Amino acid sequence: MTGTIAVLGLGEAGGALARDLVAAGAVVRGYDPAVSAAAGVVSTGSEAEAARGADLVLSVNSASAARRALDAGLAGLREGAVWADLNTASPGTKRELAAVAAGRRVPFADVAIMAPVPGRGLRVPMLATGPAAVAVAAALNPLGAAVETMPGEAGLAAERKLLRSVFFKGMSAAVVEALRAARAAGCEDWLRKIVVDELTAADASTVDRLVDGSHRHAVRRTAEMAAAAEMLGELGVRADVATAARDQLRGLARDG
Repeated sequence: MTGTIAVLGLGEAGGALARDLVAAGAVVRGYDPAVSAAAGVVSTGSEAEAARGADLVLSVNSASAARRALDAGLAGLREGAVWADLNTASPGTKRELAAVAAGRRVPFADVAIMAPVPGRGLRVPMLATGPAAVAVAAALNPLGAAVETMPGEAGLAAERKLLRSVFFKGMSAAVVEALRAARAAGCEDWLRKIVVDELTAADASTVDRLVDGSHRHAVRRTAEMAAAAEMLGELGVRADVATAARDQLRGLARDG
């Protein structure tokens, strides 16, 4: 594979990847209907035009645009070129994209971006699965990327990323809601210290303690989180996480 790479989607993530690829010496052809190409990126007028002549296409759009980008880009793809979908989409969507690519005999990789791109650019950790995972890593890693491959079908990388997201984004939502309520109650600094202390003290036993405690004390904790949600209402704070926790605990109690 030579060094011509198409980047579809030049927003925050795609733009950073494109700039770093140019700096690493790759020929980069870019397309985005709303964002202008950065210096050094060959600007094109469509997905098909960007893909024309490329050895590797990186689709860095959105989950809702991933299928449209693939359908449009395939028209310009040369034989043997690889399609890598970096969008944050469900495993099912990734498998659908892989099936479309396979129907056109296009090597396809599901690539999950495993950390925020700003500040890291091409060095952001990525996980690739699917038929072309190894080819994507072979093309990008010599340019400074950090693509790890995992055997298996397309969709597995997306699955790993989104499972991680359930934890990280769920935890973030809980912290945001709790601090907002503490601010309304006039004790934000106190609660912030508790959050910091708990995260700092976490170790290998923490996960077991959280899971076992939720199951063992589900009935009592259901009532506790119902009271917490009621308190947030009194403080004028939306109780999205508190009510979700209440409902999950209620389900655990019901299921025994």
